[in-house]
Amino acid sequence: MSAIEDLVTELSRLPGIGRKTAQRLTFHLLKQPAENAERLAQAIRRVREQVIACGTCGNLTDEDPCAICRDPRRDTALLCVVEEATDVAAIERAARFRGRYHVLGGRLSPLDGLGPEALHLERLLARVGNGSGVREVIVATNPSMEGEVTATYLQQVLRSTGVRVTRIARGLPMGGDLEYADGVTIAQALEARRDMSDAD
Repeated sequence: MSAIEDLVTELSRLPGIGRKTAQRLTFHLLKQPAENAERLAQAIRRVREQVIACGTCGNLTDEDPCAICRDPRRDTALLCVVEEATDVAAIERAARFRGRYHVLGGRLSPLDGLGPEALHLERLLARVGNGSGVREVIVATNPSMEGEVTATYLQQVLRSTGVRVTRIARGLPMGGDLEYADGVTIAQALEARRDMSDAD
């Protein structure tokens, strides 16, 4: 296999990158000065060597504990449980949540052989155990079949702790049209409705 084909093959293995895009990226890199390609290679090596899972929350970081776990301004009584570290980044972009996180590192998917043992739930239970100060766990798993199964399982597991367990609301996106929304999304939006006086 040629060097070009090798790089195209490797790039096409990345999520969201098809073969045509991989080819475009390869030829783009070949047109760049050699130092640009070397910087990219060094950045990839560094991220593989230095990024680890935070020992407290499981978020990806190059320091342990991560910046969110170290931040004294975060509300330690609120714990948001997400599937992956990318979900932490998405919630942080909204700049509304000021609690802490717990990254499961996946979701329940029996068809893929992922059971409760794959989610390191003992760490979550230890974090919300007696004396932890956590008063609410917000389950923010994805609105997929596996995400819903995971959310239901977490609710059952956390019931014995006495901590309040809530689920993020799901519904229509801002700027979305009702006519293009599917029935499940509309049903969830109706169920998650609230008084308009609460919208302030």
